Amino acid sequence: MQVPLYQAKAEFFRMLGHPVRIRVLELLQGGPMPVRDLLAAIEVEPAALSQQLAVLRRSGIVSSTREGSTVVYALAGGDVAELMRAARRILTEMITGRNDLLAELREAEVSAQ
Repeated sequence: MQVPLYQAKAEFFRMLGHPVRIRVLELLQGGPMPVRDLLAAIEVEPAALSQQLAVLRRSGIVSSTREGSTVVYALAGGDVAELMRAARRILTEMITGRNDLLAELREAEVSAQ
């Protein structure tokens, strides 16, 4: 039995729903990175990063290659980088809207005094 598209999308977004995974994807937008550089940038325990990288790799969002004893990760496709940029734009719009609402509330509070 085939999974409905909306359910597959929900599972996809659940897979993205971890701060370390999001940070990895943000960092990889700049190009492939070795694990040691990811560790330095994210500042989590190696085991925790390894676990999150495995989730991203199994999902097909990132790929890994071995260069000697170094494992290098990269985004599997440009669509992932576009998704991260879209998320940033959406969050910016949401925060801007909240700031506008906060300003209106503050003006109403001052007017009421």
